[in-house]
Amino acid sequence: MKTRRSIGELSFDALNVLFMLLIMASTLYPFIYIAFASVSDAVELTKHRGLMFGPLGFSLDAYKAVFANERILTGYQNTIFYVVVGTLFNLFMTSLGAYVLSRRNLMLKNPLMLMITITMFFGGGLIPMFLLINDLGLYNTRWALIIPGAISTWNLIVMRTSFLGVPQSLEESARIDGATDFTILFRVIIPLSLPVMAVMSLFYAVGHWNSYFGALIYLTDAKLFPLQLVLREVLLTNSMEEMLTGISQTDRYQVALTIKYATVMVATLPILLLYPFLQKYFVKGVLVGSLKE
Repeated sequence: MKTRRSIGELSFDALNVLFMLLIMASTLYPFIYIAFASVSDAVELTKHRGLMFGPLGFSLDAYKAVFANERILTGYQNTIFYVVVGTLFNLFMTSLGAYVLSRRNLMLKNPLMLMITITMFFGGGLIPMFLLINDLGLYNTRWALIIPGAISTWNLIVMRTSFLGVPQSLEESARIDGATDFTILFRVIIPLSLPVMAVMSLFYAVGHWNSYFGALIYLTDAKLFPLQLVLREVLLTNSMEEMLTGISQTDRYQVALTIKYATVMVATLPILLLYPFLQKYFVKGVLVGSLKE
């Protein structure tokens, strides 16, 4: 039986839809603007003011200049390494920590959780961290961007809560069959926690892809710089002389503008393509990992 909805309820729903459309437009339009600007004619783009609802002319010269730059390509290779290796290392370490903390017979479990939670609010600071990285011999190495952030406290808590939701009878059955803790973790618990693992993969991967501060502090070798640090130099310090070779001095400003937009697209688009593949796990993974106990 259908119930008639009041005018107030219909008005409330309409305002909600309108509000969400405004939020979507305000967040999506800047990306669309950058996409249009990156393929626009440099001269026409420089003259344009205001909103843009389509490319002004069409030119791929900016993308050709970006992909011809060895620094961009090296940054891409480094970032892919940091994302793949870093995310796998993060998932491995977080899974081990979450499994241990989810054991119901673990001694001092509550004090351990308290100590781990405190790290979300208090830290040693940048200088002690830099000294530690240097003393461990990680300074100016790829591992300086991977090992220090091996475990996110928030992700550890979410994954631990998800592991607690796995029926204890499955673990008991596995132990009767002679399974070790590693077997239980990797062949019982993790296969039943794939939504949470997918969400954790997304969180860690996005974190590695967007990270540049750690590289700025711990790396001096330009061959190890991730894409975001290269992007920072291009956008903030205008260090794009290599990409403007062969272009007259009068045209450099216009071309440099389109190159900046193309660089942003090149650095942003790949990570955005991950979301459609993990979206179906996102809400389920976060809810399972945060509500079950």
